Amino acid sequence: MFIAGLVVMVARKNIIAILLGVELILNSAALNFAAYTRFINQNLEGNIMSLFIIVIAAAEAAVGLAIVIRFFQLKESVHIDDATQLQA
Repeated sequence: MFIAGLVVMVARKNIIAILLGVELILNSAALNFAAYTRFINQNLEGNIMSLFIIVIAAAEAAVGLAIVIRFFQLKESVHIDDATQLQA
C-alpha cells in the first residue's frame, strides 16, 4: 500500500490524486502500527499511534482540499504544473 501511494504521488500531475497518494501512505503506516500491536507487542502503543495517524490524515485532507478548492477558484485547474506560483 505504501508503494502504491508513492507511485501515485510521483506519477500523477493532478493535485487531488497526489493527496490521495499521501492518504495511502498514511493509511499504510497506520496499518503497520496496528499489525505490530496485534502480532508482536500485545499492548496499546501501536493502536494509539494508528489513531494519531488517522487524526493527522483527516486534518491533512481537510486543509489540503481547502487549498485545492481555493487554487481551483484562482487558476481553474488542478494540475500541479500550474501551481508554480501560489500568489493571488
